[in-house]
Order: sequence, then C-alpha cells, then structure tokens
Amino acid sequence: MMTPVRAQVAAVFVAAVSIAMECVNIWVTAQLPQPSYTPLPFAPEDVAGTAFPVFGALLIFNRPRLIIGWLLTLGGLACAVNILTANIARLHAPSPYAPGAPKALWVIVGQSWVVAALLLGVLLPLLYPTGRLPSPRWRPLVVFAVLALVLDGLRSLLTVLEVWPPVAASTEILHQLSAGAMGLAFLSLAVRFHRAGPAERRQILWPLLAFAGLIVPWAVGDPIWWLASFTIPLIPAAIAVAVLRYRLYGIDTLITRTLVGAGLVGVIGGMYMVVGAASSLFLSDVDRIGGLSAALCAGAFFHPLRRVLQRGADRLLYGSKGDPVTLAEELKQRLQRTDPAGGLIAALEVLREGLAVSGVAVRFQDEGPAEATAGELDEVVRDIELVWHGEPVGRLLIGPPGARRLPAAHNERVIATLTPYVADAAHAVRLVGALRRSRERIITTREEERRRLRRDLHDGLGQSLSGMAMSINMARYSLRVSPETAERMLTELRSGMDSVTSDIRHLVYGLRPPALDDLGLAGALAEMAGPDVTVEVSGDLTGLPAAAEVAAYRIAQEALTNVRKHARAEVVRISLERGEHLGIRVSDDGAGIPSDRRSGIGLASMRERAAELGGTCVITSPPEGGTVVEAVLPLNLNVGT
Repeated sequence: MMTPVRAQVAAVFVAAVSIAMECVNIWVTAQLPQPSYTPLPFAPEDVAGTAFPVFGALLIFNRPRLIIGWLLTLGGLACAVNILTANIARLHAPSPYAPGAPKALWVIVGQSWVVAALLLGVLLPLLYPTGRLPSPRWRPLVVFAVLALVLDGLRSLLTVLEVWPPVAASTEILHQLSAGAMGLAFLSLAVRFHRAGPAERRQILWPLLAFAGLIVPWAVGDPIWWLASFTIPLIPAAIAVAVLRYRLYGIDTLITRTLVGAGLVGVIGGMYMVVGAASSLFLSDVDRIGGLSAALCAGAFFHPLRRVLQRGADRLLYGSKGDPVTLAEELKQRLQRTDPAGGLIAALEVLREGLAVSGVAVRFQDEGPAEATAGELDEVVRDIELVWHGEPVGRLLIGPPGARRLPAAHNERVIATLTPYVADAAHAVRLVGALRRSRERIITTREEERRRLRRDLHDGLGQSLSGMAMSINMARYSLRVSPETAERMLTELRSGMDSVTSDIRHLVYGLRPPALDDLGLAGALAEMAGPDVTVEVSGDLTGLPAAAEVAAYRIAQEALTNVRKHARAEVVRISLERGEHLGIRVSDDGAGIPSDRRSGIGLASMRERAAELGGTCVITSPPEGGTVVEAVLPLNLNVGT
C-alpha cells in the first residue's frame, strides 16, 4: 500500500505533469487557427486539465487515503493528455481520417477521453464524497458504464486504425449508452442526498451548485459555450472546499441568495423593460417620464418581491417547515388552542420542527420549573438567552440537527422569528408558576395564622377566662364566710381582666393595626416610624381600601425593620402617593443591598403582599447608594372577607 508521503509526492508529480502539458498546449494552440466556438486562446479542456489535477493534489495532500483526490488528479491528467494530443494531431491533419493523419495520436485522443469520462463522469459522482458507493446495488451501474465506455473506446480505436468503418448509427448508440451511464451516476448524488446526514448533504450541495455554472453555458450552446472555461474550475474547487472545509460555509444561504438575486434581476429587469416599452408607445414625446416611471415601478416592487422570492427559496430548499413566516403562523394557532402552561411546549415543538433538530429546551432562571423540553436533548449546540421586555427569563437550548436535515444558516431567521414567542411563553409559564407558589404560600400563611389564633385563644385567652370563671365562683363562696378573702380575690380578678384585655388587643392588632382606623395610613406610619423618619404624602388618602392600607402599612413596617437592622442609615424617608394606584416608597441613604445577597423572608413577604392585591414591589439599590423599596398597589380592589 502506498504510504501517505508517497501519495503526496505522486499527486504533486501528476499535477506538475498536467500543468506542463497545458503550457505546451498553449504554444501548440497558437499554431492552429482560432476556433469558431470560443474567442479565448484556450479551450475548456485546457482549464479542466489544469484545475482538476491541482485541486486533486490538494485533496491528496490533506486526505491521501480518500479516492476522490485521485479521481480528480488522474481525470484532469486525462483531460490534459486529450487536448494536447488532439491539438498536436491537428497540426498534421484536421481529422483522423485525413491523409497523413498521425494515427497514434488520434488513438490517444480517443482513449484519453474514455479514461476522463470514466473517472470524472462516472466514478467521481458515484463515490463522492465518502469514497464509497451509496450502496452495493450501484455496482451493476459501474460494470455497465465500464463496458459502454470500453466499447466506445474500442470503436474509436478500430475506426481510427481503419479496421472498422465509421458507422454513424453505432457511434451514436455507444455515445448514448455512455451518456446514460454518466446520467445515472449523477442521479446517485440525489439518492445519496436523500439518505445522507446533515454534514454529507452540505458536502453534496457545494459541487452541485458549481456544476450549475457549467450546465447553463452548455445548455445554451455555441454563443456562450466558451464561458464554461471560467466555470469549470469551480467544480474541483467546490469539491475540495466541501471535503476539507464544508463546516465553515453556509451553502444553503448561498443557494437561496443566488435564487433570490437571480429572481430579482429577472423580474425587475423584465418589469423595467415592459414599463419602458409601454411608455415609449404611449408617451413617446415624454420619454424621460417613461424612464422615471419604469424606475419607480421597479423600486416600489423591490422589497415585496424580495420577500416573496425569499419565502419561495426557503420552501424550495427546506419545504414548508423551513419558512419562518409559516412557522410563526402555525405557532400562533397552537398558542390559541393551548393554555398558558402548555403554550411553551407548543412553541418548543414548532421550533424543533422548524429547525429539524433532535430537541430544544428552555432552562429557567431563579424560581420556577427547572426545564421544559421538546424532543431529546442529549447535546446542546446553541445556547441563547431569552429576554422578555428587558427581563431575562431563561436560556433557550438547541440540540444538534436531526437526520436528513441540512444544517442551514436560515436557522438564524427561524430562531429570530420564533424566539420572541418562546420568550413570551416562558414568561407566561413563570407567571403561572409564581401565581401557584404565591397561592400556596397564601394558603399556608392563612392556615398558620389560624393555628396561631387558635393557640393564642385556647392556650392564652381561653385559659385566662377559665381561671377567671373559677375565681368568680370562689369569690362568691368566700363572700359569706370571709369577706376579706373575697375582696382580695376580686382584686386579683380585676388585674387578670386587664391582662386579658391586653391579649385581646394584641390579637386584634395582629389582624389590622388599630392605628389605621384611629390615625389613617399616614398617621399610623408616622407613629410607627418615629420622629427620625420623614413621612411625605401626595394626594388624598381618605377612603382607601382596607386591604391596600394594611398591605402598605406592613410593607413599610418590614422596610423600616430592614433599615434598622442592616442599613446603618442616617436619613429615612417614606413617601405616599395616591393616583390611579397607591404608591409607597421607602428610601434610605444606608449601605444598600449587596449584589450577592439572596432575598430573605422579609423581602419576599413584601413582594407577596403586593402580589396578593395584583400590585408590584421592587427593591433596588441606586448607584448613589442606599436602598429603595417601591410598591404600587391597585385601588379598584374586589377583595372578599
């Protein structure tokens, strides 16, 4: 077996021989009359004889065990031999049947064409890009192609040597068989593309796009056939790029932009010509207006036409699942049919189908469900931050492309279109989770409060009242026997009643501070805060809903407790403002909240009290220092007792 170093040396040698032969052919071509089919001093075969060996040697140098490089190199060498011997033979005679024609050279011309057709027209498409057939069922095609080309080469040999007369029918049949074999070989690329994975699909698309540049001038024919001389090098170059660097480029983006660009040029150019022709017929005296109207019409339809062509290219390349607009419409319909909790899964399913990936997931931040997943996410290839109106809600995790999928750069358009919907759905899931947790905490708090009241009433007030009842009975009994004892017991009973009264006030205060009824919200806050805290009022605070008063009072009470415990502040200010909502703001110039500090029970309770009424409570530390607690409470409450 040839070692990699020997393979590299052999490839470089073959490429050098091909280039040297093409250099010789330049001189030979200069001695011949200029061909009618091209204005160039060289033929397309000259370009193939140079480009294919060079890029083939490049492939062998990097992948010496891959047969694709050898097919390019040896096929290009056959092209160089073919064109050089053909031109040298034409120096002596214009055809192999003319008197004095060098038979040996014309034999080489025919056989080198057979070799080039077999290597580049049959084996290269059959073995590209893996170096193996798509399946063993393609082996009969290889045998058929070899037989057809060998028979064609044998016919050419016998005809040139004048052993077999040149029969047009047999020549045409053999040419058709050879062309059919090459057509079936190129058909194998379509079969391989259908069965291939994402990476192999991208490798197949690169040379197909380059091959289109050869097909167009070939299909048009003689007027522009010579342009193939410039497009032929794109084929081996595309193969080399696809094998060595296919992951660096988005071939699908190149194709869609080419289709869109060609469509825009064709349609707008045709529109301009039609409008210009119409104006020349009806506005012949004012041709400037006709040209201006044609330009305005072309410009007015540019952007709508570009969007239509872009959607058409996406549908052509990816089907309906690759069209971002179609996916967005499908997502809207699914969201309308699902509840907020199920909307996120629906959005992820649409995104997964549009990207054709193995799975997608949303990983939430802070409190909430750990993760919502659609499909199987064994590997994460993209990690995108989800932001809802400037607020991070989580991370969008995207898995690798699934089978039979082109890893498209159009994914960016799909992601950009659907990510806002996913962020909205993720935010809705967070809100539903937060509401559920808030209800659970409210129920828990309510039950704990009931338990506390029961304990206080039973163990405290109940026991005290039972003792007082016993003391009254004993006093009544002692009143006849020992009035002095009865007097002492009644005195103690009076003191016990004062204690019970205090306990009852304590229980009532826990339900609603009495100062709110006596002094109003502003007066109650001033009494609680003390003389060192400034209380500012804006608006009329009379007639506030009881729930809003209690919530504002408790929020301010907790904020002041935190100030006294942690802030070390010198100036504390409470601001109350009534408008459509009740706003309460507690600010200080203290140490502020550390960035690494997690929310405790007190901060959470302030947010929960505001959330219970449908309001908000935000705790921040301004750049100038200190802490600001701002709560906004709605006033149009419908709270049951």
